[in-house]
Amino acid sequence: MNKEFKTTLLTIVKIYTLAISTFFIFRLILFISEIHRLNFSFEILKDTIYAFIIGIRFDIVITGYIVFFPALAMLILSVINKKNKYISKAIFYLLLSLFSISFMISAADIPYFNQFFKRFEIGAFEWMDSPLFVIKMIVEEPRYILILIPFLLLIFLFYKLLKKIFSAYEKAEYSNTNKSIILKSVISLFILLLIFTGIRGRLQEKSPIRTGTAYFCNNPFLNQLGLNPVFTLLHSYLDSKDIKNKPINLIGNQIAINNVKKYLGIKKELNNSPIAREISPDTINNNKPNIVIIIMESMSAAKMQRFGNKDNLTPFLDSLSYQSYFFKNIYTAGEHTFNGIFSTLFSYPALYRQHTMKKIKRYSSMSHTLKQLGYSTTFFITHDGQFDNAEGFLHANDFDNVITQSDYPMKEVKTTLGVPDDFMFRFSIQKINNLYQIGKPFFVGFMTASDHGPYYVPEYFHPHSKEIKKQIIEYADWSLHKFITLASKTDWFNNTIFVFVADHGAPIDVKYPISLNYHHSPLIFYAPNLLNSKEYNCIGGQIDIYPTLMGMLKKTYINNTLGVDLINEKRPYIMINGDNKVAALDNKFLFILKDNNKLLYKYKNSDKTNYINKYPDKAKDMELYLKSNLQTYQYMLINEKSLCVN
Repeated sequence: MNKEFKTTLLTIVKIYTLAISTFFIFRLILFISEIHRLNFSFEILKDTIYAFIIGIRFDIVITGYIVFFPALAMLILSVINKKNKYISKAIFYLLLSLFSISFMISAADIPYFNQFFKRFEIGAFEWMDSPLFVIKMIVEEPRYILILIPFLLLIFLFYKLLKKIFSAYEKAEYSNTNKSIILKSVISLFILLLIFTGIRGRLQEKSPIRTGTAYFCNNPFLNQLGLNPVFTLLHSYLDSKDIKNKPINLIGNQIAINNVKKYLGIKKELNNSPIAREISPDTINNNKPNIVIIIMESMSAAKMQRFGNKDNLTPFLDSLSYQSYFFKNIYTAGEHTFNGIFSTLFSYPALYRQHTMKKIKRYSSMSHTLKQLGYSTTFFITHDGQFDNAEGFLHANDFDNVITQSDYPMKEVKTTLGVPDDFMFRFSIQKINNLYQIGKPFFVGFMTASDHGPYYVPEYFHPHSKEIKKQIIEYADWSLHKFITLASKTDWFNNTIFVFVADHGAPIDVKYPISLNYHHSPLIFYAPNLLNSKEYNCIGGQIDIYPTLMGMLKKTYINNTLGVDLINEKRPYIMINGDNKVAALDNKFLFILKDNNKLLYKYKNSDKTNYINKYPDKAKDMELYLKSNLQTYQYMLINEKSLCVN
């Protein structure tokens, strides 16, 4: 076996070592950025080391995919004692390009994980319908720039070292003899077999390496630390192309519909919809109070003192909760802003990765019903209305006006997310005054944005916190206070119901495979002249706001949604969606369904024990409820049964 063949083998080993080392650095940066989640002990230290070892396994998989064909070409050339500088250059640039893309994904994965508490996946590209918007948002957020710096440095260092490796490879002298061709062929096949085994990730015959391989302990962060974001992206992409994910097929349509009818107490179909039902109050109220709904960016219940936060970040929301109808156990439908807007206004759940607002259809909705009752309808957004297709979608669904970034003075636009929250609220007061002067009741919605990077804290606001993430929560709360203070001075305030809910929360303290902090939201109905203060402990979600509000208005209407009136009706469970997994919960149990994996927790006690085998009947009941509701909604979407029926 000649020296050149040894050099070829050594080159392949060096490429592996360089690639895995670079992936390791990105994983280390992610670990440091999330280290605050760990209370270090000897057990945690062992689990951390093991997570990094698992990470090497996943890195070998991705490196193998990239290296296999270049290695095959190099080994063939070495076996037949041929040297071609053009092929060598092509292999070099191919490897440089593919690894650079992989490292770019690894860099993007860090802020993505910080925001969503999950590794990079195809759901991240839901934003890519507005790429310029996303690029601006990244550029304007200092945290993202800090990630860009090590990415550029690592790419440069990788380029220099890879070039050095190939320089040594190209200088190797080829032998003129073919005596060792059989030996070299056998060794080459063995090397390729090793690479293939690395790609497979496991020696077990039954299954190759999967995402679940990384889950080995009770710590949700360490369970994900070992994953490679290129792997999770490719895996989620293949899943998204799987026909079973488009559309969902969790249970038979008719079985699901019959179950949902039973849950909702529906005796007969109305207006050709399986779930439409006429809701008639015992007494009719002739008053038509104005409605203002504020969907608060990332306002997890865990940020409020009332839910145990000791940093005094939301003094206004906390005080407001004691003067209102306050619902303690409310959960957002999904993890994204478009989920929050859609589920709050249209009362349907989120369906895995489906982006319902991308396709413009007219739904049975709060805006549709209120407009039929004589209300004007307006929605305020801080940023570009094209993002998430919000402006066009809302216009198509009975909103007379959608106020977006183009409507504000350009000098007030501070980031890609548009104007700060308090400016949007201040700007809105005169607009709402004008609506009031028309003489019609009004329905006004807001989507705030300040509690989302790129963070911008106006110089005239003075927070007490040192950390920017806490400062922005203080600012968001202060902005809400500013709005209510200004509104209280208007003629329309005394006859207005204000509703406060989050679009989604934040992964502040993650105990389970799906973050409850990312879904647990305050829900406040504030109307000091119309509603007394009262606390509700029932389980519910964003999808219940519309029916609950209609119950307060005491108006007859047709409810063609999966939401219920939380004051006059009771739901057994609420559904939540984590893109690649779904869950149902009541006031005691949390049931999670991911692929064929089923988990059951007593979440109120922060109990991490999986009770799936101890309470099989409970798990089965929750699973059936979850699947029936999601499948019914999928059926309604496909067959356009979720559209306006009145």
